[in-house]
Amino acid sequence: MATDTDSRLVTAIEARRDDLISLTQDLIRIPTLNPPGRYYRDICEYLDGRLSEAGFHVELVRAEGALADSDRYPRWNIVASREGRAGGDTVHFNSHHDVVEVGNGWKFDPFGGELHDGRIYGRGACDMKGGLATSIIAAETFVHTFPDFHGSVEISATADEESGGYGGVAYLAEQGWFDPIRVQHVIIPEPLNKDRICLGHRGVWWAEIETMGRIAHGSMPFLGDCAVRHMGAVLSEMEAYLFPLLATKRTEMPVVPEGAKQSTLNINAIHGGEPVQEDDYTGLPAPCVPDRCRITIDRRFLIEEDIAEVKAEVTSMLERVKGERPGFEYELRDLFEVQPTMTAENAPVVTSVAHAIEKVLARAPDYVVSPGTYDQKHIDRIGRLKNCIAYGPGILDLAHQPDEWVGVDDMLDSAKVMALTLAELLLSPS
Repeated sequence: MATDTDSRLVTAIEARRDDLISLTQDLIRIPTLNPPGRYYRDICEYLDGRLSEAGFHVELVRAEGALADSDRYPRWNIVASREGRAGGDTVHFNSHHDVVEVGNGWKFDPFGGELHDGRIYGRGACDMKGGLATSIIAAETFVHTFPDFHGSVEISATADEESGGYGGVAYLAEQGWFDPIRVQHVIIPEPLNKDRICLGHRGVWWAEIETMGRIAHGSMPFLGDCAVRHMGAVLSEMEAYLFPLLATKRTEMPVVPEGAKQSTLNINAIHGGEPVQEDDYTGLPAPCVPDRCRITIDRRFLIEEDIAEVKAEVTSMLERVKGERPGFEYELRDLFEVQPTMTAENAPVVTSVAHAIEKVLARAPDYVVSPGTYDQKHIDRIGRLKNCIAYGPGILDLAHQPDEWVGVDDMLDSAKVMALTLAELLLSPS
């Protein structure tokens, strides 16, 4: 049942519709492309001006020495905080400010931020500058309407989520920004639909498999040993053994979509033989037997699985091929791994957001888990802060697509949910 507090916040959010639109458009028009990491400082300075004017204390933080940080493309982040007039918890909204490459097939200007039929179009509109703008409007509205709140409200815009988050949330977590002593509740406004609460994500292990051979003249392949053929045996064994095994592994996690409730493996890349030549090379390849072949695998695993078991399945498969194939030699190299994470449904931030969704949308939320990882991994594993979810406007299927968009009404509804969540968590002593 809506209270007077709820009604005041909802009315105030609705009055800021035009502000929400213009803020989202301004953010989209700063082309923070990753890679390589363009205009990170620009978007942080824009937000500094905006949030400082709203009474927030702002810090710009460069992730010096982090992965991909360089003098040409420094990894800039911004953290803004607004203290209440009494002690209490801190609620932190974290959004990434980087966006992926544009790609082809656009009808709208990718960095135009055009408003058409209630939708704002542009790269990053839903993933996740719309969510960033929504959290800013919600936070500004809350602190203006109820300046006597307890605790504090924080907003961050961070780098490099699209490439692992190591120059953003991971760096901030290592520096103590997400220590549970200073931050108690975290909401990440990823585009997972306004009626869903995302509790976490599956795990991931990236690895590289390389098979070895012996170079020889292509006219006399019998004098060499083809590494590509050896890799072919690996791929065949994957089809016969590994993929059927993964299809039997199911999770109780509420992962969406349905196909991601099982373990999955993607062959991300394959290369064997001589290097690919430059585009302006017009000659023929040299006749050589390839002595190296590499594949990159992307293994997504479930909270019920152990990472050691995940790796052992691949190792045992390779050893089985080695035992059956003369001359077979391989190397298996770890590239990257993230453990699964899932916040409990009865965690404080979950229940508060759920109450707000019921008030704003007149329905109970769906609880989901993401098939891929996002920055909750760093807040959980490095920051050791478990009370963290993803909740924000936008349709996840539109992310990284041509003509990406976010709906204005969805952002308004999500802003109401965020503001009502702040009211529940911060309008009484913790």
